[in-house]
Amino acid sequence: MNSAVEVSAILPCLNEERTLPLCIEKIWRSFRELGIAGEIVVGDNGSTDRSVEIAESMGARVVHQPVPGYGAALQAAIGGAKGRFIIMADADDSYDWSNLKPFIDKWREGCEFVMGNRFKGTIHPNAMPFLHKYVGNPVLSRISALFYNIPVYDFHCGMRGFTREAIDRMKPTTEGMEFATEMVIRAAREKVRMGEVPIDLFPDKRNRKPHLRTFRDGWRHLSFIMTYAPNYLYLVPGFFLFLCGLIFQALLIEGPSHLFGMFMGPHFLAMGLLFTLAGFNILNLGLIAKAVLVSQSPHLEDRLISWLRTHFSVDRGLLLGLVMMLTGFGIDLNLLVRWLEVDAPMGDSVHLSFVATGLVVLGLNVLFGSFLLGMVIKKRR
Repeated sequence: MNSAVEVSAILPCLNEERTLPLCIEKIWRSFRELGIAGEIVVGDNGSTDRSVEIAESMGARVVHQPVPGYGAALQAAIGGAKGRFIIMADADDSYDWSNLKPFIDKWREGCEFVMGNRFKGTIHPNAMPFLHKYVGNPVLSRISALFYNIPVYDFHCGMRGFTREAIDRMKPTTEGMEFATEMVIRAAREKVRMGEVPIDLFPDKRNRKPHLRTFRDGWRHLSFIMTYAPNYLYLVPGFFLFLCGLIFQALLIEGPSHLFGMFMGPHFLAMGLLFTLAGFNILNLGLIAKAVLVSQSPHLEDRLISWLRTHFSVDRGLLLGLVMMLTGFGIDLNLLVRWLEVDAPMGDSVHLSFVATGLVVLGLNVLFGSFLLGMVIKKRR
């Protein structure tokens, strides 16, 4: 790393000859005004216009990225940056590259990751589509803040700054628009010190449609948010289903019943069994997902996984699964013997048979799931 470079400004670029020179000019001017030893790095994503030629003629360094995608272009630019602090924003002149001071001040105060907040600044007319301004960005930002307990309220702002050490800890890998989401989530997981600064957003100066696609990229952001939030994706719905299934089975284990004047027969018991098995499998996947996340990050702590590290072992899991299976088989065997002895229809005992079958299937899940859980739960010294 070149210690003479204090701040690197990086821009992803794909055919931005119209607006790229405006951004580069503003960055150099901002560096001069602040007395910053800075550099400009353009991550070019295969431009076929004069973008590369313009960037190099204006003193920027171009890093070529043959892999398509917003995230891929930024990864290339980050890899080529030499500064201690890196500021990124789009090359369409929608973000104010002439106002880098708030980001640098926040960094010098001790923040490792500084997010811009367009909603605390000024969003100029026609700068953000209606759906993005009032639905997409606010909703996804609120969901993200809730799921990850992150003090960031404009989760998808494209102008942000981060230290070299912070990005090396975060290690974002996605190649599309969800790269921006991944950065914030990984920053939270790695306990990176975060802050926000108000910024202005202007209409972009392109003479074509932006690369962002509202519904496609919105879904990619949402799916990434959900993927790394196993509590909300797996554990909450899984526990609700599992609990509802157990309640149904407890009410009907001895035969048909009535609830609020409604007859509840074997079909409700079958539904309860379905809920129980589905809920348990979702919970099982959630535990494994949490264990994988914790194993990937040395800074991430989780009370449930910590408890499992202390109390869980493959042997205990196998023993529990085996006991559940044998109990289920024992109940079914007892029912079979009784049926053979009296040579009569099973009647209400069919309800108990449902429960016994459920125990066998749950036991199998516990038994085989214990091997997989044992692989991903690592003991920490």
